[in-house]
Formats: sequence, C-alpha cells, structure tokens
Amino acid sequence: MTGTNYYAQTLKIGGVRNYSYLYDKSMYAALWVAYPLTAAHTSGSASSSWGFNPLIPEEFQVHVTNGSYPGRYNAADYARGHQIPNADRKNNSDMNAQTYYVTNQTPQLQNHFNGSIWSALENSVRSLTNSTDTVYVVTGACFQTVGGNETIEYLHSSTVTPEDLPIPNYYWKVLLKVRRSGGNITNASAVGVWLEHKEYSDSNWGAHVTSVSDIESKTGFNFFPWLPDSIRATVEGNQNWNSFSSF
Repeated sequence: MTGTNYYAQTLKIGGVRNYSYLYDKSMYAALWVAYPLTAAHTSGSASSSWGFNPLIPEEFQVHVTNGSYPGRYNAADYARGHQIPNADRKNNSDMNAQTYYVTNQTPQLQNHFNGSIWSALENSVRSLTNSTDTVYVVTGACFQTVGGNETIEYLHSSTVTPEDLPIPNYYWKVLLKVRRSGGNITNASAVGVWLEHKEYSDSNWGAHVTSVSDIESKTGFNFFPWLPDSIRATVEGNQNWNSFSSF
C-alpha cells in the first residue's frame, strides 16, 4: 500500500533498526509492525510510558498518552494493546520507549484477548529465541479482509482525538526463521497465526495457526519478498507450528 494515507517508516536507535511499520492515518493504526527478535532483546527490565510518535503528526495519532480506553473513551473492556510488545525490547530503554508510541497500539479487548490468548502467543514467540538465533516477526491489525465486507465498529469520544476510533476485526502474526551459509539463505521456515478480535474462553492460540500464504491472501500484503523464490514458495505454505518451532 502506498499513498498519502500511509506512513511507511523504520525506527532506529543509534543507527540500529528497532522496528518498521506501515501506519494508516485514517484508521489510526499500524497495519503491520515488523522486527527481528533475539534472546538478547528480551533480557532486561526497561519500561516506559505512552507517548506520541515524533515522526507522525499528532492529529493522526490516538490521544491516549495520559490514559487508556476506559477513561478516554468510556470503553471499559479495552486496553492499549502493543503490536511489538514492550517485553520484546527490554534490553534497551530507548528501543523500549519506542514500543510505547501510540502508533504501536490499537484498542484491544483486555480480559479475554490481550491479557489471555494474545499474551500467550506473544510469550510463545519469545520462547522461540531459546533455541533460535533470530525470529523475524510481523504483527498486524486487520479491519477488513481482502474482498470482505466486515462491519467495522468504533469507539466514541467527544474529548480526545479521534472522536470516532475504528476497532480492528482481526490480529495476526507471521514468523520466519532462516539458515544461512556464507551470507546466503539456504533454507527457511515460516508460519502464521490469525485471530478474530473477540473474547476467547481459553488461551489456545495454537488452534488458530495457519500459513503465511493464507494471511497474505486475507491482508493483501506480500511478506518476506527477499527470500529466494525456490525457498519462499515452500515455506509460506506451512501450517504446522511444531515443524516451524523445531526448525
């Protein structure tokens, strides 16, 4: 997606990439956030408070820096849900602070989504770094699937920007591991997880594992285009979490 409605940017600290994102200013949300994840990223205790992203005009950001959705939108069931989790950048306080930009959050149902099944998925992704050097993560929010006509619900407020805030209908992750030899990618494995944004009775995200190709068809995005064609066609069809995690 390109055009004046979007910001495609990469945040860096000291010249080192933190994460990249595609931000839709009309939906007040990052449609995807992409970043590398290693064990080193998750070691530490850095924490921050919410703030505006200095690269995007504040008029295109949700004004929830001084309070979350229950107070700002009278929406008791919703919280500021990170896309790149703050726990994925605990080793560097400046990188951690960038995860608290309001452009990195969306209104997520808290008790039976953000605090349960989504949190369990985030923990499982972090655990992959115990046996893998780097996991490439892309996390996204989806309002309508390609060709879909899903109804978009809104939160409403007369005191903050925006007055009418769209709520994502889906959240998803696509994950990639690669093997290299002499700088060249020789093999790879990938998998996806697609979740309807609703309250779940359990935290069994494993029931929602799918392929990267499936999520591409739902979102219209083309993930990992830098993979060699001979590898990409095979790995993006995998729907088995165990084969991915053991790769």
